[in-house]
Amino acid sequence: MGNALRSRLLPLVIAACAVALVALTLYTAFFGVFPDGLQRSAHLLLVMIMVFAMAFQSTLASETQARGGLTLIMRRVWVIAAATGGAVATGHQLFNFDAINDRYGSITSYEIVFGAFLVVALFDACRRTIGWPIVILASLFICYGLFGAYLPDPIAHRGYSLKRVASQIYLGGGGIFGTPLGVSATFVTGVVVLGALLEKTGAGQVLMDFATALTGRMRGGPAKAAVVGSSLMGMISGTAVANVLTTGPISIPLMRKSGYRKEAAGAIEAVASTGGQLMPPVMGAAAFIMAEFTETSYLTIAKAAFLPAVIFYAVLLAMVHFEAASRKIPILRDAGSVTDWGSILRSSYLLIPLPVFISMLLNGYSIMLSSFWAIVASTLVSYLNRASALTPRRMVETCIAAAHAVIPVALACAAAGVIIGIITLTGVGLKFSTLVVLLSNGSLPLALVLTMLTCLVLGMGLPTAAAYILVATLVAPALVDLGVSLLAAHLFVLYSAMLSSITPPVALAAYAAASIANGNPLKIAVLACQFGMAAFAVPYFFVYDPAILGIDVTYAEIAASFVTAILGGICASAAMLGYFSNRLNLLERLLFAGTAILFMNSDWRIDLAAFALMAALVFWSRRGTAAKDITETMSGQDPAKTIHQGERE
Repeated sequence: MGNALRSRLLPLVIAACAVALVALTLYTAFFGVFPDGLQRSAHLLLVMIMVFAMAFQSTLASETQARGGLTLIMRRVWVIAAATGGAVATGHQLFNFDAINDRYGSITSYEIVFGAFLVVALFDACRRTIGWPIVILASLFICYGLFGAYLPDPIAHRGYSLKRVASQIYLGGGGIFGTPLGVSATFVTGVVVLGALLEKTGAGQVLMDFATALTGRMRGGPAKAAVVGSSLMGMISGTAVANVLTTGPISIPLMRKSGYRKEAAGAIEAVASTGGQLMPPVMGAAAFIMAEFTETSYLTIAKAAFLPAVIFYAVLLAMVHFEAASRKIPILRDAGSVTDWGSILRSSYLLIPLPVFISMLLNGYSIMLSSFWAIVASTLVSYLNRASALTPRRMVETCIAAAHAVIPVALACAAAGVIIGIITLTGVGLKFSTLVVLLSNGSLPLALVLTMLTCLVLGMGLPTAAAYILVATLVAPALVDLGVSLLAAHLFVLYSAMLSSITPPVALAAYAAASIANGNPLKIAVLACQFGMAAFAVPYFFVYDPAILGIDVTYAEIAASFVTAILGGICASAAMLGYFSNRLNLLERLLFAGTAILFMNSDWRIDLAAFALMAALVFWSRRGTAAKDITETMSGQDPAKTIHQGERE
């Protein structure tokens, strides 16, 4: 077969698999899912075919660029071998589902080989799409399952044979074809298809236009537009990198134009896009996995996560505002400019699928059925305008875009299944939780800090869904043992794992923002941690004051907790950046930091004292600002027109 024919055939294979993946999701969303083994193996088979078809495409591109030779031949042989091994091993699960079930997980000799083939193929696919961290981590867990008996206490186990490990990983319900892959094959894919469809019809641009119009006349408006836009886009995409690549090309150039440094512009976009994974209804696919792990309804999780997400963005807006004020970033749009709200409102019909999705969830329908009818609604409203109409070609392009978004989630969930399988087999999760409790000596504050650090390390380089699966299995039980409610513990580790997207040295969102801002990725990651530092405190707020989650409390308690959390976040932001109404000295920063800590409780008397201290600090800061403005006016300098020269590099 000639290269020209193969170069035309491979895109057709990828497109056919993408359409089949979407069709399988929509069919099972409406008519009901197939048995677990069938649904999950078909899902993984289609994903792996697409990955290796794209890998073979890259070898054709290499030959076109005159990089042939033995290395290229070996690459092609490896791709074909990995694709064949993965397809055969996954296909065996798909086509021999009944026979495998009849044996109740008893594994045969050739299935041990199939299991090895699948692990190798899966790890190679993960390496190509996600990177090495998840491969290395899963490999270490497999080695632990095989050789853990030779390790010292307390992490040693009694030892397991290759046959037992293979049975757990390949045939066991807690392995590759376990719950995480099941979530990807059902809930996640449906919502991702909806997101791709909304993006294709132009709904994402409508959200960005709305955010830009809303913040255009504010100081630091482009940065605030990035924050608002990313929170809205998070409802569609739910992934940090996708948010950066969607909103970043619009917001980062605007921030640069208004006077932000390129690293600061990239950092603000990275933090804002990372927080999009917290915003219901999508929540980076982790909410669906959390629903399975905690045996809690998705709607309960979305309700509990909503106010913390709002607090996250409110605190981030405060950080952005303080940065803009301290750098004297000018306002891009003057008071006489007119916002074209009419155009935005005329395009708002494209957002109809979102209320359809949310209202169905609120009325008790399943996630899959809600996403199905939202997809139907998005398809129908697209035909109200010729520019947004979904032609057959655009439908196929939407399927391909959705499949590309599903691939890293599906592979991460399958690899995470390997880890969970070993954790379940060896009981290391319980040992890890016990270790956290022992190291903290029963102190909840110390345990929370240790847990967050562990989540940041384990989550580096991993998609949020995979990072959450790992830390929810290893770390969350320790917090529950120390008295934290189940939902608060899982949301705490989700926040902590999510923030690894901006934590050096492996900061995926920062690297994506750097590619747009043309800045140094490490500098962007460090600045992103600074801008997001106050938001690191949000999980501690809802652990110590669970009323923010809205569970078994009155509306008055929820409102009080919500307000005090935002005030505490603003104080933390001022302390971090060293600015409120003007530059803060060391004592003022320490007082703002102490006020933030005081707000982190559920005692109204302490909150009242914190509020009084904050009011005094605000008054003192404003008093200093007034005196400074008078001095500058008397000297003939207009502070409103002063632009920080360092931002014009």
